[in-house]
Amino acid sequence: MTDLLERADALAVLSAAVASAGARPGTTAGGPAGAPSGAAAAGTAPGGRVVLVRGEAGVGKSSLVRALAETHGDRARVLVGACDPLLTPRALGPLHDVAREVGGPLAALLDEGAPREQVFTALLDEVSRPGPPTVLVVEDAHWADEATLDLLLFLARRIVRAGAVLVVTYRDDEVGVEHPLQAVVGRLPQDAVDRVHLHPLSAAGVAELARRAGRSVDGLHALTGGNPLLVTEVLATPDAAVPVTVRDLVLARLATLSPRAQDAVRLAAVVPTRAELWLLERALGDAVTDVDDGVAAGLLVADGDAVRFRHELLRRAVEGALSAVARRRLNRQVLAVLAEAVEEVDLARLVHHARQAHDVDAVCLYAPEAARRAAAVGSHREAIGHYRVALEHADRFEAPTRADLLESLSIECYLTGRSAEAVAARSEAVLLREALGEEERTGAGLRWLSRMRWWNGERAAAEEAAARAIEVLEPLGPSHDLAMAYSNRSQLDMLAHRLDSAIAWANRAIDLAERLGDRHTLSHALTNIGSARLHLRDPAGVDDLERAFAVADEAGLADDAARALANLSTIPSELRDADFALPALDRGLAYMRAHELTGYLQHLLGHRARVRLETGDWPGAEADARASLAEPTAGGAQKVDALVPLGLLQARRGDPEAAATLAAALDSGFATEELQWTAPVAAARAELAWLEGRDADVAAEARRSYRSACDARHSWFVGELAFWLRVAGEREEVPDVVAAPWAAVLAGDWRASAELFAAKGFVYQRALVLAVAGDDDARLAALDVLDGLGARATALRVRRDLRRGGRRAVPRGPIRATAAGPAGLTPRQVEVLRLVAEGLTDAEIAARLLLSPKTVGHHVSAVLAKLGVASRREAADEARRRGIDVGGVGAGVGPADG
Repeated sequence: MTDLLERADALAVLSAAVASAGARPGTTAGGPAGAPSGAAAAGTAPGGRVVLVRGEAGVGKSSLVRALAETHGDRARVLVGACDPLLTPRALGPLHDVAREVGGPLAALLDEGAPREQVFTALLDEVSRPGPPTVLVVEDAHWADEATLDLLLFLARRIVRAGAVLVVTYRDDEVGVEHPLQAVVGRLPQDAVDRVHLHPLSAAGVAELARRAGRSVDGLHALTGGNPLLVTEVLATPDAAVPVTVRDLVLARLATLSPRAQDAVRLAAVVPTRAELWLLERALGDAVTDVDDGVAAGLLVADGDAVRFRHELLRRAVEGALSAVARRRLNRQVLAVLAEAVEEVDLARLVHHARQAHDVDAVCLYAPEAARRAAAVGSHREAIGHYRVALEHADRFEAPTRADLLESLSIECYLTGRSAEAVAARSEAVLLREALGEEERTGAGLRWLSRMRWWNGERAAAEEAAARAIEVLEPLGPSHDLAMAYSNRSQLDMLAHRLDSAIAWANRAIDLAERLGDRHTLSHALTNIGSARLHLRDPAGVDDLERAFAVADEAGLADDAARALANLSTIPSELRDADFALPALDRGLAYMRAHELTGYLQHLLGHRARVRLETGDWPGAEADARASLAEPTAGGAQKVDALVPLGLLQARRGDPEAAATLAAALDSGFATEELQWTAPVAAARAELAWLEGRDADVAAEARRSYRSACDARHSWFVGELAFWLRVAGEREEVPDVVAAPWAAVLAGDWRASAELFAAKGFVYQRALVLAVAGDDDARLAALDVLDGLGARATALRVRRDLRRGGRRAVPRGPIRATAAGPAGLTPRQVEVLRLVAEGLTDAEIAARLLLSPKTVGHHVSAVLAKLGVASRREAADEARRRGIDVGGVGAGVGPADG
């Protein structure tokens, strides 16, 4: 039985999660005597839970999991999968571990390389089966591949209904704010999440371990910092002179073994996570029996049909002590054995050992296929890693194969937002195809290059590549690639608001796609033509986009279907048709969530935030904007859709973070040269300048996109930017396409403008027009609206303008809640305090609130100072003592946090 010190609270959280899962209808579970049980223990309705177990290396996360399995082994099924510290991680490594244990449909789907959606669903079925609840443990998630992170999110969103427990362990000191796992943690359903933060042992705990070992406790806590692994290793060392590092401790113990046993342990040390017995038998021959000595010495642990080091730190200590020659030799031994079983072994393991052995031939043999397999299950980052490794030896491949690898690398980089690398790889591939005289592949590559250059913010280069693709492909006759080249040209024109040209190219693409039975291109081109028509206010555009969606949905083309729904909702949003946009956005968001399309989800949430902002639902706007920015997308300009409404909210409320938010929007938006992103940024920054009293900057900000908006004849963008130019005293000639509410105020009829905005439900714009263009009575009326919205900065500007204009009786307005808050805490500090009480680190709080870790650190320091405490745990306790609502007792807050 695993004997744990100072882990009763942590084990209680896990036991409560099992009890909650077991309380769901269709499951059966009980807890040990005295353990929390059911919904009351978890603080929620019965159902599955997610438990995040974090702590430094060696603090006892795996020991806690083993104790959970021992405690609930007869009343819950515990399945364990581990992420590996390979140079490039295995795709879905933990899932393969679980499949080996449970077999059945899950293992069969993995063996046949089924689509990952089917594999994910099979795992969900496995953990949801009737009977005792399933506890699925994913260990060392800080090493997780991209597909495994997607799997965690997939399960977490369905865990309550599944009646299972998902336990995720990770090293919090290796998961910074930019780590991919951090984005996943931030998107988990928070009402289903419990957090356990394992801290080092106290001095009393270390003393108890020393007493049990019959050793002196003098200086032991100071030497080890209370890290359980280090304490255990020190106590297991017979020398009176105590070493101070894990490496010294492990090597001292290794030196007590026979030479053959040392060799066996060293071989196991070059195999990350666990070494299968069959591998050791083939690699060591008769000497495999010496592995037992490593187990007896406490260096290795028998683990079913494998052995492993008691902790990854111990393995790395032994591996790190190997000479370069010895490391290569041992990796060659392992590689030779794995290569004999290549059909049964994950190729990522072979690539790892080939790289460690400096076996270039093996790297070139296994890395390309490992990349293809990783890409097939959505581990795009891992696929990139394998392709990069293979291309380090590009001269080993024939030109056609090298071009294939570069094209594949470019796609994976494109999918993960690495646009510059995608462009570089595809450009090199196009040059190779041209040199080989492969015209069709050259044309297809140019079309892809056009798309990638557009995504990288290189519009002129994108249009050049698009034209060259058509020039190369047209003489070759009708083809899918030519149809897509036409549609790509249409898309570029549509995005540049060359709408007549966009429709003409789309019609050519549609005609060719229908003749070829090419549903992908047909849907793509229909989306282009429908979008262009919507911009032209042609209602036929709705029919085109509905048809584009239907064609793609029937063909199982989720990305094309999503694009159609996205444009069907975001273009009306851009044209300020809230009545049409809101239900269309809701429909689109439901589809994106069902298909886990995070890029589109971010895009649509940002647009809904803008619509909610316009229609006065500011809390909803902020929630959507923050949810959009929390989506784990890599690169792309879609975040601008959320940064603009969030920045406007902050600016209007007087939040000092507004400038940073809109600076980020400026950087991302203007990199694209796309009006859909540049114009909203320019208008928002003009408004910020006005609110801050920087009147000289208002016109400069508005001019950033005004001419482009006029050239595109975009009625709402032209109107808003022209309004800010007029506010700044500029008298620009305004085209005749301005949207009616803006046209009225620009013509001097502020009353008509206010009525038109009111008719659309745009409460802030109505107040803004009254405040800027109206008389004193109108400005006073505007103040009531602005105060009600919480637009403190806007109201302050209006009050100042009234006083400067000679108005004496200006209502003071509401007093901002700052020092009047509990303990003098600002609303943001209370928000940070609540998350501290949940046990979140600064990095996790930063990810949740979309702040920098440094800013969070300042907030935490201010909270501690105002509460008069020294640690995060004391802050949570003091807040509760003072009656500040910070939620229930957080299992994760402890003195080591401070």
